[in-house]
Amino acid sequence: MLRAHSNDARRNWSRVNGLGSNDVFQSLLDESKSPLAPVWDRIRSIERVTQRRVLKAFQTARVGAHNLQGTTGYGYDDHSREKLESVYALSFQAERAIVRPQVASGTHALWICLDGLLDPGDEVISATGAPYDTLRSSIFGAFPHSLASKGVTFHEVALTDQDSIDFDGMERLVTPKTRMIYVQRSKGYTWRRATSINEIERIASWRRKHVPQAIILVDNCYGEFVEEAEPPAVGADLAVGSLIKNPGGTLAPSGGYIVGTKGLVERVADRVTAPGLGLRIGPTLGIARSVMQGLFMSPHLVSESLQGLTLAAWIFERAGLAALPRWNDARSDAVQAIRLGDPERLLAFCRSVQSSSPIDSDVYLESAPLPGYSDPVVMAAGTFVQGASSELTADGPMRDPFAAYMQGGISREQIGIALERLVFDLELFPR
Repeated sequence: MLRAHSNDARRNWSRVNGLGSNDVFQSLLDESKSPLAPVWDRIRSIERVTQRRVLKAFQTARVGAHNLQGTTGYGYDDHSREKLESVYALSFQAERAIVRPQVASGTHALWICLDGLLDPGDEVISATGAPYDTLRSSIFGAFPHSLASKGVTFHEVALTDQDSIDFDGMERLVTPKTRMIYVQRSKGYTWRRATSINEIERIASWRRKHVPQAIILVDNCYGEFVEEAEPPAVGADLAVGSLIKNPGGTLAPSGGYIVGTKGLVERVADRVTAPGLGLRIGPTLGIARSVMQGLFMSPHLVSESLQGLTLAAWIFERAGLAALPRWNDARSDAVQAIRLGDPERLLAFCRSVQSSSPIDSDVYLESAPLPGYSDPVVMAAGTFVQGASSELTADGPMRDPFAAYMQGGISREQIGIALERLVFDLELFPR
């Protein structure tokens, strides 16, 4: 991703408003109110369930003001860490949790679980096809510590034409060496539906019948608090994610989480620190307050984001573009994909979102190679926290179908402001 300040003839938004785009956009908003009302009601009903659960988690863990400080150094007796991990476990309907700034990303959290649980000769079945780009080098790469170099076999089972789990295809791959079922909840940079909680529950039921020795590991990124339940509640053994996505509530400055059964969480904890140390060390470095407050705010911010992304889908479909999910679909992740079909249009889309951002709004984007991606990527991320897709971002790889992926948003209104400019910049509704 190239970021260069542009002094060329980029449109000034105060002049754009003067051209009357507000009238066009206001007409769209007025037209959307009736069809979107029941969809937004459904999203807010999920928020009520998830917000109540997170509040109860704080109360059950008896979090006090003195638990918001944290430690440095080794993190011995870090009561902030202990309370934070208790609240996460309860919020995600799990037995135990690891929540650390030392876990750098969702990909890092996934790798901790893969490396900590798989031995040479083990086999993994991915129930949702190819994993996200940044994880592929950890699995297939020619690196000393990749799963391939370790002697672990990773099978990808593509989804059906209806984006459903191919249980027959999975069954054909089961052997006594099958050690893990891998599930990626979000669509990543693919054109497919996100994997729902109901589908994860079906995978867990299938596992009990066909391969009871296998561990279910869920990449939960972008899926947190989008539905009423979390993966551990329906049979997943582990679920992992990034603190700068949904659960960080835009306040967590860094970190990742792992939630699941007590035994497995304690086992992979030795990969976070060192064998024998496990969960007993690791300073919170002064971020406990922001991580806890972000978690508490997360159900509401996810709800706001989903309402804004639903409006985005409605507008883009109204303009004749394909949107996934569609505006009235049930959602399982906080990502809205829009198929643009042209590299220049993808660049224009992300540049427009960047121009609507609170940070670096004057930066002019170009696509460029990024670590872990096979194609150049353009990424609009004018965020307070670097790469925080709990804030409003938009990105996409420079490959067919040249889709833009919108994520996050602090409020429905923030997304609406960005959409107003997108409508103008992409000339979606020519006057």
